[in-house]
Amino acid sequence: MNTKAKGTKGERELVKFFNENNWACIRVAGSGSSKYPSPDILAANAVRRLAIECKVTKDKKKYFTSEEIEQLRFFSRRFGAESWVGVRFPDHPWYFFMLEDIEETGKCWAVSLETAKIKGLKIEELMNFGL
Repeated sequence: MNTKAKGTKGERELVKFFNENNWACIRVAGSGSSKYPSPDILAANAVRRLAIECKVTKDKKKYFTSEEIEQLRFFSRRFGAESWVGVRFPDHPWYFFMLEDIEETGKCWAVSLETAKIKGLKIEELMNFGL
């Protein structure tokens, strides 16, 4: 399975989980390739709106361009949503991060599996965060 297909499968997995747990959730078609900033998925309930950039990786560290992070921040502010980054490492659950919890390396942003285990929220924790 190629990288794009793995990412799409991961996004669909999250959409299914949110929808089956009383949230509304959609996958945004063309995210990352549109001229307008857009996250990979939008999820909401009566209380919260989440804009999530999702990545599936085979490595122990995942990098994000500054542009990806800035577009997520920009979209979230305009849409009135919380900005989150979701990363799925091999043989691990999804981990979710606030932008403040992602390491800025100077040229890009990074999340390691080690950091994920310490600072990352699992999906159930994300859904209940702040409630």
